[in-house]
This record gives sequence, structure tokens and C-alpha cells, in this order.
Amino acid sequence: MICERDGKIWREDDKELLCIEPWGPDAVRVRATQCRGFNDEDLSALLPPAPSESSVTERDGNWVLENGRIRAILLSNGRIVYENERGEVILEEYQRIRKLAQFGKETMKEFKSSLKILPRAFRPVYGTDNYRLEARFEPQEGEKIFGMGQYQQPYLDVKGCTLELAHRNSQASVPFALSSRGYGFLWNNPAIGTVTFGKNMTVWTAETTKQLDYWVCAGDTPAQIVERYADATGHAPMMPEFGLGFWQCKLRYQTQEELLGVAREYHRRGIPLDVIVIDYFHWPHAGDWCLDPTYWPDPKAMVEELESMGIKLMVSVWPTVDLDSPNYPEMAERRMLVRTEAGRRGGILMGACLIDPTNPDTRSYVWDKIKQGYYDAGIRLFWLDEAEPEFSEYDFWNYRYWRGTDLEVGNVYPVDYARMVYDGQRAEGQEGIVNLLRCAWAGSQRYGVLTWSGDVDSSFRALRSQLRAGLNMGLSGIPWWTTDIGGFQGGDVRDETFRELLLRWFEWATFLPVMRLHGYREPVKAPLSDHGGGKQNSGADNEIWSYTPEMYEVFKAHIELRERLRPYTRSLMAEAHEKGTPVIRPLFYQYPEDAHAWDVDDEYLFGPDVLVAPILEEGAREREVYLPAGSWRCALDGSVVEGPATVTAQAPVEAIPVFVRAGALEGVL
Repeated sequence: MICERDGKIWREDDKELLCIEPWGPDAVRVRATQCRGFNDEDLSALLPPAPSESSVTERDGNWVLENGRIRAILLSNGRIVYENERGEVILEEYQRIRKLAQFGKETMKEFKSSLKILPRAFRPVYGTDNYRLEARFEPQEGEKIFGMGQYQQPYLDVKGCTLELAHRNSQASVPFALSSRGYGFLWNNPAIGTVTFGKNMTVWTAETTKQLDYWVCAGDTPAQIVERYADATGHAPMMPEFGLGFWQCKLRYQTQEELLGVAREYHRRGIPLDVIVIDYFHWPHAGDWCLDPTYWPDPKAMVEELESMGIKLMVSVWPTVDLDSPNYPEMAERRMLVRTEAGRRGGILMGACLIDPTNPDTRSYVWDKIKQGYYDAGIRLFWLDEAEPEFSEYDFWNYRYWRGTDLEVGNVYPVDYARMVYDGQRAEGQEGIVNLLRCAWAGSQRYGVLTWSGDVDSSFRALRSQLRAGLNMGLSGIPWWTTDIGGFQGGDVRDETFRELLLRWFEWATFLPVMRLHGYREPVKAPLSDHGGGKQNSGADNEIWSYTPEMYEVFKAHIELRERLRPYTRSLMAEAHEKGTPVIRPLFYQYPEDAHAWDVDDEYLFGPDVLVAPILEEGAREREVYLPAGSWRCALDGSVVEGPATVTAQAPVEAIPVFVRAGALEGVL
């Protein structure tokens, strides 16, 4: 039976209940289940939809929902086809059956196949009311797929890739796909799974779930699609002023006096510094959520001195609780910790258990501890590390949260973790909330999440992957993104190759949403003691004066450039807040009519006016740069090039190729 109720299409057919409904302008939401009804538990990334003008009609046994630029056609055999406003098929479910379906005077041709492959396949997980779900879609010739979050691979276009729908250290699964065929697709399901954008079909898989849930929108340009997606899942707040400059970090400052010494030196040298960071293991025990007074004796005075120099303090927070922490017994008793199906308590990492922020009691409890330990001392910025979370082993089948098994709900963890602190800050009346997380899922952006790309290694290979990861994160609705300048691990300050890498990474980071220096540099420094906040070692010095005088001058010049760009960067952040526009974006985002722009994956736009071509190969002192239509001024020598054109740009060790739209940013860049 198929019918229209409340502006939605409903279909009941033996096992399956299906609903197609308008969900904001130019978009539809599709849900299907073989349970008795839809699961109303709040696991959706979608916000309540904005009003839209839509209609439902029935034609010769087929049902059509029209909503702005999109048309969803439910054929009589249960398959769904999506068209744009011009009647062009942009996406269609996969099916190999015998039956033909008629649509008006046209024939929606189905393959006469004996395969009996359905587009929505529910395989029961025996003994439960869950299913292993597969949703299949037809391939589209020449289609390119972008977005999907952050994966450690050198591909911007993920067509042809199989991606794990799961979080890991340096991997953030944000299951929103932007298609070159004019649609955006959100897999609105936090279950562990995979997606394959294959040549023969696209297959989305959830290992265990109660229902299929996805959202599709249509748009004439990538910008229209990303803006609709931001409206559907939430907008990032407005980035506050301290997010526009330079951030200093390392693993790790061991004492209050060491950190203040670094801040004072930046101030003495007249080098602008917006944020300085206290990294992990500054606590007596993991799960105490406070600074060890032996090494950090007066946090309030520290914050006040930093503020007097115009510097904000960020403190690392981990979702771990040591068995020796005084908070452990109560949290275990009140079911606030991740559990395991077998073996030791869930997520043992460095001898500590993981909190379960999917439990609202956990969020309230931990925020209260954070407030007492940090917030009341004046600290307003938090580095919410381990946000995937990082299990000792990524055995997703073995962990259980308050909201369900890891296999069923695991990808929502970083959202609830961010929400835990964001809601606490908002309750205190704080505005301009920015918290640094190592992971994100769809909708994370609305909780003030600045995602960084995790503990990547210090190599040109990693640098190449970070460029594509950052661009795809922006297209996935996460406009605030950053990376550890120089990579996190394996960088030896004495190594010439690493020094070159660090220069190139620093130059590139000048044109990222947030410019943040971090890393675990070698040779490492010994711990200060065998207990509390002194028992963890530290990396080598990682300030801009810690290297050669020549490198210092390059670093200093780029920090000063970042300062000159501040009004421009502020405008980009306003656009990200208001429209969901990525701060960094592929060329095709700005030039969708340029076919070649869709193939360029090693350069990008920092806002509409600045084209950045990072140096991604060791020893390179020049590279080819594609310039789209228009007049482009070379920032290095002032020459003007008319695009579209491919030029060989010079790249001395002190600068990467940057081109500015003629007439823009005069006197700045």
C-alpha cells in the first residue's frame, strides 16, 4: 500500500515500512525499516527542517514528491529515483528485478534481471531486532564524489574508494557525499559500516541498525548543496577573534613556568600569539580533570598573565579515567564508563577507562569536574582529545555505550563529547565557543568543533594526504579544520629533511582555517618525576626560534602575513557561520563551470580571492599551478596572469606559490 499523509509518501509492503518526506528546501529524507515502526531515539544528525514548498502526486501507480530543486519518484515496485528541477536523473536506487514500472507517458526502464537484487537489503541480526543494512545505488558515468570527512589517503575525489564508516585516530567519518552530478547525500546513521563508491554500484552498509535513514538534496552548484546541508545539520558559530591568528603548541609543556616563559618570549619579540596550549598528562590522574598543583601551582594567575599579553590558554581534556582517580568508583557505579562485551572494562588506554558521553548523566558530571578544575580558574578553551575515542584496540564489536552498542551508535561519540563541554559553556553564558577535537561526525560543527587531523607522521606523504583531508572536511560541513604543523610524530629537529617539511607545512598552514604549530619532536626530554603530572616525557622544543635563524625569519614572516590577513580571514569565518561555506575549498567550488577545476586536487582556494598551491614534494622549488578564469596576481613577484592558464610558479624555500585575484588584498599579500 502506498499513500500520502501529511505531505509525505508512505509505503507498507509486507516487511518494509518506507517514508519519503520533504526535509528543508530542495531536500528529502528517506527512512525505511522492517521493525514495527521508526526509531525515535535521537541519533539523527538532522535538525528540524526549515519550511519548504512541496507537493505529492500519484501518477499511474507511481508517487512523486516535488520539493524545490528535487523530485523523488517512488516507483510502483518500491525503487526510488531522484531528479533535479530539469527532469535529469541525479541519483537512483539500484535494483535488478523483472517488473517494469510506468511513469506517466514515459517508461522508467528497469532491467529485466533474474538477479533479484533489491536496493534496500535488511539482513537480520538473529536474536535481536536489529539488521545488517545495505543500501545500493546505480553508478553514474563520469561522476566524482567529494566530502565524506577525513581519511588518510591522497584522494580528493573518492569515487572508486571503499571507506570505513568508523572513527580512528586521524580518521573522521562524516558521511556526507557531494556529487558532481548535482546532489548531496547524507548517510544519517551513526552505525559502524562501510561505503563503496564503486564502478558498478554504490553500496552503503551499517553493521547493525534498526532502520535506513538518509537525506538527499539537489543544487545547481556545489555551494548551493553545501549551504543546504549546513541548514539541515547546523552552522558553526562565528569564530572569535583569537581563532584568526597563530597558535603555539607542543607535546608538551611540563610546568607553568615553562609555558609562561614561552609566552613571555613571544611577547618580548613582538610576535603575535593568540593561543598557547597545555597538552595532556598535566593532571594528577587521568579523570581528575584538573592541573597537578605540583607543576601548575596557580592556574588563575597564569591565565591572568597570559590575558595581559593578549594570549588565550587552551587546556587538553581527555575522556579517560584512571583506576586510581577519585572519580573512578562513582563513575563506574553510575554507568558513566564505556563497557566491554568481553575482557577488561571498555577502552583501556594507557591504563585508563573511557567515559561514555552518550549518557547525559556523564556529560553533566564530567562538565562539573571540568568547571571546577579549569573553568573556574578562567580557562575557556578546551582541547577535547581522543574524541574518536581511541580504544586500545579498534574492536568495535566489543564496546557498549549507554545509547547502544558501538556497532550501532559508535560514530555519534565525538558529537556527544563536544556537546558535553559546549552545553556547559553555554550554560555559563559563554559566547565564541571553540573547542579542538580530533574527530567529528555530521552535525559536530554546531557545537563549536575545530577538528584537527590527528597524530599524523612527519612526512611529505602525510602532508599530501592532509591537504585532501582538509578540503573534504570542509565539503562535509566542518568548516573549522586544522592540522599539526610539521606532523605529530617522527619529526627530528636535527634532520634537514624534517626542517624542510616543517617550513613547507608552516607556509601552507598560513592559509588554513586555524594556524596551529604542534608536534612530538625528537629528541624527547625525560619526565620530571615518576608520578602525577611529572611522569610523562616531553618532546624537543618546538617554538619558532627553536630551529635555525633562517627558519625563524620564514616563520616570523608568515605569522605577520597571517596577521595582515586577519580582516579577510574574519570575513571567511563569517561566511562559514552564516552559510556553511568552507574556509578552504577546491577550485570547482568557486568555478563549477570549469571542467578542469573538478580534476585539480593539489591546490585550493582560501576564500574567493586567494589561490594556494602548497609544495608537497621534498626538494621542489617550482611547480605547475592551474589558474581558473580571471586575472591573477602572483604574490611572490607581482606579475599578473590571465586565466584559465597553467603556469610554472617559483617556490623558493621561504614561500609557496600563492595567487591573488587581481584587485583583491592589495598591500596585504
